Amino acid sequence: MNGIEKITQRIAADADRENSAILAAARQEASEITARYQAQADAQSAEALEKGRQRADERRSRLISAAEMEGRQALLAVKQEMLDKAFELALDRLCALPEQDYIDLLAQLTAQASVTGKEQLILSRTDRSRYGVKVATRANELLAKEGRCAQLRLSSEARDFRGGLVLSDGDVEVNCAFETLVRLARSTVSGEVAALLFS
Repeated sequence: MNGIEKITQRIAADADRENSAILAAARQEASEITARYQAQADAQSAEALEKGRQRADERRSRLISAAEMEGRQALLAVKQEMLDKAFELALDRLCALPEQDYIDLLAQLTAQASVTGKEQLILSRTDRSRYGVKVATRANELLAKEGRCAQLRLSSEARDFRGGLVLSDGDVEVNCAFETLVRLARSTVSGEVAALLFS
């Protein structure tokens, strides 16, 4: 082998070693880059998965809250309807009292609401013809028994309400119609009625 061949072989061997070293370094760098990007992709995937879980949890929580709210509203609507029915039933029962109890109740309401003892009694169209004179007479008896002026009179006027009466003294009226009394009672006793109905 001559000197040129030896030099050529040495250059080729050096080039192979250098190529191998460069290739090994490139492989190492590629492996490190791949590992780095794989770690970054894994981290981003885990982060996206966690955000997805959080969004799913938040959505589930919102849906549960909305369903609970809707349930509470439906229950409240049912309770309100039951309260309405309870007060409507109370009004029905007042209007359906036996005749003497009904007359006594109207007379007591009149005596309690009377200020001057000279008011006019305005009843519903039905009650005026059936009970008007009896109520005025009984109310005057109650006022006289208390030592008060007892000159109540039955008005010629009749009104559209289910039961009860209105006391009129000129421009001043005291509304004792059952609808009004039940409505006023409702504002003060609804809590107690609800406790009885729903406990």
